[in-house]
Amino acid sequence: MTRTEQIETRLRDALAPRELTVRDDSERHRGHAGYQEGGESHFHVVIRSDAFAGQSRINRHRMVHKALGPELTAAIHALSMDLDT
Repeated sequence: MTRTEQIETRLRDALAPRELTVRDDSERHRGHAGYQEGGESHFHVVIRSDAFAGQSRINRHRMVHKALGPELTAAIHALSMDLDT
């Protein structure tokens, strides 16, 4: 399973999003720190989930990191997020 698939699976399981987009932006960072040949090092996620209702921005980010788990979070160099209810 690719990192992209792992991210999608874990976020779906933990947050039951109405909308989920996981985009691998790694190629845009070729030559920069953290770039890994073959990609899957830089990601952007868009999540719309009722699980975020009433949560602060920092808590929403914490929820995503918890859903991904420490091993997957450590394997990703950069993760940008657009999180909303």
